[in-house]
Order: sequence, then C-alpha cells, then structure tokens
Amino acid sequence: MIVILKPKSAAADVAELTETLENQGVKVDPVYGTELTILGLVGDTSRIDPSRVEANRIVERVMFVAEPFKMANKLFHPEPTVVEALGRSIGANKIAVIAGPCSVETEEQIQQIAVNVKAAGASFLRGGAFKPRTSPYAFQGLQYDGLRLLRLAREATGLPIVSEIMSPHDIDLFEQSVDIIQVGARNMQNFDLLKELGRVSKPVLLKRGLSATIEEWLMSAEYLLAGGNRQVALCERGIRTFETYTRNTLDLSAILAVKKMSHLPVIVDPSHAAGKWWMVSSLAKAAVAVGADGLMIEVHNDPAHALCDGQQSIKPDGFRTLMDELRPIALAVGREL
Repeated sequence: MIVILKPKSAAADVAELTETLENQGVKVDPVYGTELTILGLVGDTSRIDPSRVEANRIVERVMFVAEPFKMANKLFHPEPTVVEALGRSIGANKIAVIAGPCSVETEEQIQQIAVNVKAAGASFLRGGAFKPRTSPYAFQGLQYDGLRLLRLAREATGLPIVSEIMSPHDIDLFEQSVDIIQVGARNMQNFDLLKELGRVSKPVLLKRGLSATIEEWLMSAEYLLAGGNRQVALCERGIRTFETYTRNTLDLSAILAVKKMSHLPVIVDPSHAAGKWWMVSSLAKAAVAVGADGLMIEVHNDPAHALCDGQQSIKPDGFRTLMDELRPIALAVGREL
C-alpha cells in the first residue's frame, strides 16, 4: 500500500499518521521527493481501511501495489534512485562505466589496468578477488590478498572499487575494503547473504541470476531494501537459454522492463553475457541506446594469458576506442559519458 501525502504536509502531522499506521502492524517507510512525500506500507495491510486513511487531512490518496516487490516498486519511489560511491554515481545522467579484469592477478596487472581504464574515462574499477567457478579446479581468485591489491589500485588512481562477495562471513571486511559490494549471479537468491547486506551502509550491485525472471530479480533486491540498504543497483548480465553459441543471452528488454516497474538503476555486463570479446563493443552500444544507466566491461592487458575469462576481455586500447564510440550514442539518448 502506498499513501501519497499532500504537498507541504507538516512534519508533525506526518509523524502522527506514521505512528497511527504502525500501530496497526505495518512498517512505514517515508520517501521524500521534490514534489511528493510518500509513505510506503510494508507488511500485512489487510487490516488497514484505506478510506479511513484517506480521511486524514494530509493524505492525497491511497494506492495498492499489486506486485510482490514493494520497496523496489516505482510506485513506492517515483523518482529514480541514484547510487553514490566516492563521489561517483550510478543512475544519474552520466552513464557509469565499471571496468577492469575479471580477476585480480598481480599488483602490477591491476595497477596498470586501473591507470588505463581511468585514462579512457571509466568511473569505477572492477576486479574479482573471490571467484565463483563452475569447476573446483579452476582459479578461485587471490581472495583476501586480491582485496588488498584492489585497495592499492584505488589509492593510486582514486577510482572506487567494485568486487564480488561470496560469504556473509566477509561482510565486515568488504564494507571496510570496497566501495560497491557486488552480489554475483549465482548468489542472487542467497537470501541469508542478502539479509546481511541489507544491514550494511555500502552500495550493493545485484547481478541477475542465471535463469531468474525479472520479478525474482526485483524480489532479491527487495531483501536488500527491506533490510534498510537503499543504495542498490541492478546488473543484467545475460540469462541462460537454449542457445549455446554465446555464453549467455543478453536480455536488453529487461532494462526497459525494470525501468518501467522499479526506481532502481540498472547497468549491463556485455562481457559475461556474450562470453566473446568481439561482441562486447556492439552489445555495450546497444545497452546505452536502450537506456542502461551504466556498463560493466572486462578489460585485461593480456587476455590470452588471463587466469580467468580472457576470451571475453577486451584490451585497454579497445576499451579506449569503445568509450570514444559510446559518447555520441549517449548524447543521442540524452545522457553523457
């Protein structure tokens, strides 16, 4: 249930209405917009009489939310959410570009790539410290040492760092070490992890699961929002279909669907979607053209010898060319890069 208040409602009146509603067993989350103030009611609203709520002099109208995701719903939060990290944004007019290697390998590697992607215009540095792999024999990442090397790269370049978390036991370390905590596709429905991340103060980037519907994806985001973390961004990285030519099938229509239903920003990872480096540039351009708020691009200085996913990584010079080619596309859709 959404309660839309009249403009310029007094704070004391809003507090009184909030207390009245919470006494009926629901949690009330206020959203203060430039034009409207909205109270989002989460919980069992069946006991609340909407006509009595609308009788309150500060209430404009009461609306019901049909979808199971409430706080991620655009009705709850009409204005787009902008996620902030170290002065950089995801969801603002400027398209966010997150770039870097699939995994951190050496100090020299991550430092050099960080310098290269920053020079080309990237807003954030990505790098995997903990790597979820299909095979237990594959490279699993440098783990805690990888986080240390990412911090050194941040010190050298000033780029905020994005890295994937695997275990709830590492949340305190990630909250101290990285600027945006990434939840990978395989953990999208790890609800224990999501509940714990809902309590942290750092932004969370939630990747879509391998075979998740858009509603399931938004319901996972709901766990984070319901826990109190309002700095949530989504990442479309391709879904599993019957097609085997590409690693996954990039669902560009999901960007439009999410933006229609939700206020959360959504970025696109064309590298994991295609699994082929030569597709990354074209898919990135298409994502910007249909309204993505950002991109996550895998960049490696020596893809042929990468310890992880070299086949889908582009080189720094290719990334620089891609950024140059993206700028007029961003401008054409009213954005900047």
